[in-house]
Amino acid sequence: MKISDYVHNYYEKLVSQHLTDLSIEDNYDIEFIADLVCVVLNRLPSRYIRHEVDMAFYLSESERHEMTNNVEKAVTKALAEMTNNN
Repeated sequence: MKISDYVHNYYEKLVSQHLTDLSIEDNYDIEFIADLVCVVLNRLPSRYIRHEVDMAFYLSESERHEMTNNVEKAVTKALAEMTNNN
């Protein structure tokens, strides 16, 4: 059994969506983006789920907003740190 086929961290989706919204692929290569995602996800708490519907059903609007804000802050901070180190 490959556990990643059944369980994933919901924050992965939120981070991916935020990076897409920022058009991050237009400015950085895949290696930088992969490192960025790792840095960001390591700064966020884990929210493991089996199905997307689990989060849609159980998250309140305030929790969803807080998670989105946490992602935005983590991405902003990680981008600043990683671009200042290059």
